[in-house]
Amino acid sequence: MPSPILPAADPKWLSLHSEEILEPDLQIVDAHHHLWDLPRLPRYLQDELAADLCAGHNVIATVYMECTEAYRKDGPERLRSLGETEFVADFARAAANGPASKKGVCKGIVGRADLMEGASVEEVLLMHQEVGQGLWRGIRQSTVHDITGTVRTTARTPPAGVLLEPKFREGFERLVALGMSFDSWIYHTQLKELTSLAREFPDANIILDHVGGVIGSGAYEGKRDEVFAGWKADIYELAASTNVSCKLGGLGMKLGGFGFETRERPPTSEELAKAWRPYIETCIDAFGPSRCMFESNFPVDMVTCTYPVLWNAFKRIASGYSADEKRMLFAGTAQRVYSV
Repeated sequence: MPSPILPAADPKWLSLHSEEILEPDLQIVDAHHHLWDLPRLPRYLQDELAADLCAGHNVIATVYMECTEAYRKDGPERLRSLGETEFVADFARAAANGPASKKGVCKGIVGRADLMEGASVEEVLLMHQEVGQGLWRGIRQSTVHDITGTVRTTARTPPAGVLLEPKFREGFERLVALGMSFDSWIYHTQLKELTSLAREFPDANIILDHVGGVIGSGAYEGKRDEVFAGWKADIYELAASTNVSCKLGGLGMKLGGFGFETRERPPTSEELAKAWRPYIETCIDAFGPSRCMFESNFPVDMVTCTYPVLWNAFKRIASGYSADEKRMLFAGTAQRVYSV
């Protein structure tokens, strides 16, 4: 049976470990976070996000990533995702007057539209731009598909090969023509499909989410070395397309199979850095710091650690890079890619 889509974090368990903030002056753009209300757990709205952003790290801006929150409940199906963009735009305006007012909350919005509509999706994209109050940047269309059927991370289960479909590419062409970004959420087994897309559209602004969705659970459990070798080769092949950037994060999900969420106590940032370093350093080497950006993927990755510990882990991994390289990894790349 597929694993739970998004296991909920345990606040009491997370409270068992805390740390001093490392490099508190280092500027951070959180390039990927979500917002959602009950019944999804944990609730992550103004109070929860503000608490994380104000916990000690120097977050100067955030980018909201679609997660099917606040969809319209009626009207044409193809337009219901407009509700999410409306919700986040209003959220950002309210946050500008709240406790995280100096944190640049949701300075960029990445929503959803279905590129399988083909050219007609342009109408939906322009409507998102209109309701986005100047914050709209582009879309994420998850195409994650596991051929073994043993892992699942999204409510929707798309069929195999969506990125290769002619109709999808027809819609993608309209997205590129409008100068909008495309976040790709795929599993490591699908990286070659994204490489094909990137090569066909060299002018596209493509962002690979979560270091390419390395799976370490389900049918892939116990195969870390084998998976890593194949993933690494495909990452270097994809990185040869200079129109692709890479998000460094998402490794706290159960998907990765690190198992920190099953321990009696939460992991330290040193433990996270040790486990995640091979993946993050591979991506930085392949894409370069100017095409890599750290992300929290909160509240999803909260199943593994708190927001302060997560960014401490990233800072430990990046400790050997130069000041200019750190500036790009923690803020500069996201500022360029998302214009925030």
